[in-house]
Amino acid sequence: MSDKELNLVDHLDELRKRLIITVGAFLVFFIVGFVYVKDIYHWVVRDLDVKLIVLGPSDIIWVYFMIATVIAIAGTIPILALQIWLFVKPALKPNERRLSLSYIPALFVLFLVGLSFGYFVIFPTVLNFLVELGGQMLETNFTADKYFRFILNMTIPFGILFELPVVIMFLTSLGIIDPYALQKIRKYAYFVLVVISIVISPPDFMSDVLVAIPLLFLYEISINLSKIVYKRKLKKEKEWQESEEFELMEEE
Repeated sequence: MSDKELNLVDHLDELRKRLIITVGAFLVFFIVGFVYVKDIYHWVVRDLDVKLIVLGPSDIIWVYFMIATVIAIAGTIPILALQIWLFVKPALKPNERRLSLSYIPALFVLFLVGLSFGYFVIFPTVLNFLVELGGQMLETNFTADKYFRFILNMTIPFGILFELPVVIMFLTSLGIIDPYALQKIRKYAYFVLVVISIVISPPDFMSDVLVAIPLLFLYEISINLSKIVYKRKLKKEKEWQESEEFELMEEE
């Protein structure tokens, strides 16, 4: 077996190890979430004026699985980020290792911020608008299935998309992208984000706007943060190059 084949096998073994750890962490958090489903459920519906109903026994277990899955995703994000960092660590320079490692807690924090924004800002605004739209014409009843699906649509996408600034900063620090490239593709990025907002939001114009505006704002924040990281990266590279040239001059 050649050296390249051995190296590939080692990489695959390392990748399998990181995947096993990530899946194991997901299962642990899933079990924890399943144990505390009732407490989480009562907290989520604490301000709801009506009692949720189910249309069949399968809806009950589905609610359990859905809540436990959200807890598992939130808990697994920092573990997944750490495993990705450990996998690519050998290919990074010492300064890149320290910098990229600092992004891991930021991913988890921003995911929680995104969930909170979706749940406390977007979700009640859209829900109240849709309920008031029915007015006195309709009697409002919610099934547990539809209600929690609605919550997921208003929270999980924001939890993921709020991590965009950190991902952009990380890729900029590695030299994969730069702020000027992000500026060039701005109109295409806007189009994609608007499409995403339409897909994840309820089918009405107000909901689409409420979801789209924060996403576009996040993209602009990502560009500005990328500029900061890019300038620091250029400065460090320049200092490193000057130090190398100085050492060569001393040797001569």
